[in-house]
Amino acid sequence: MTDATELIVVRHGETVWHAENRYAGSSDIALTEEGVRQAEALARWAATAGLSGVVSSTLSRSAGTAAPAGEAAGVPVAADPRLVEQDFGQGEGLTSAEMRERLGGARERFELDPLRNPLPGSEDPVKVAERGVAALADAARAHPGGKVLVVAHGTLIRLVLCRLLGMDAGRYRRAFPEVGNCRGARLHWKGDGEAGLLGFNEPLEP
Repeated sequence: MTDATELIVVRHGETVWHAENRYAGSSDIALTEEGVRQAEALARWAATAGLSGVVSSTLSRSAGTAAPAGEAAGVPVAADPRLVEQDFGQGEGLTSAEMRERLGGARERFELDPLRNPLPGSEDPVKVAERGVAALADAARAHPGGKVLVVAHGTLIRLVLCRLLGMDAGRYRRAFPEVGNCRGARLHWKGDGEAGLLGFNEPLEP
């Protein structure tokens, strides 16, 4: 494959836990009413974006964000479990403050370097980045020269960006302090697997 593919990799809409600043991770948490509105706005963008495909994490918050976009664009949504968010282990469902209370110094170490000090019981962030990059590579391979919307999760997106851009993933929280709902990264993906970052946290508007 020689044609470059544009990948628009976005975070899902707002969820109940994220509205409360709780770590959802691999837990399957539903969208809030605001999250549904964000998904509807993304669909309005998708209707005129010229998408050739839509790929989504299998968690319901991503699938529920991707489905309206796929329908608006007139393309099927492919589900890929490799796009599921990192499992945060004992941090699932907790706020940052609750982690500090319950997990001893683990939260503080995580904040300093989440790559080398993942939360107790967490999935290895290196593996998260590997499966995320593999999912994006397959999405690009399926749509050479096309434009693909990928709906995934905030931490996975940041870990993938660090890997693609040759950055220390231990800095992902500082390098990419926030991934907005229904916003993310716009990537130029070449046939040899090389990726360039075209934009980050851009509003997607019709």
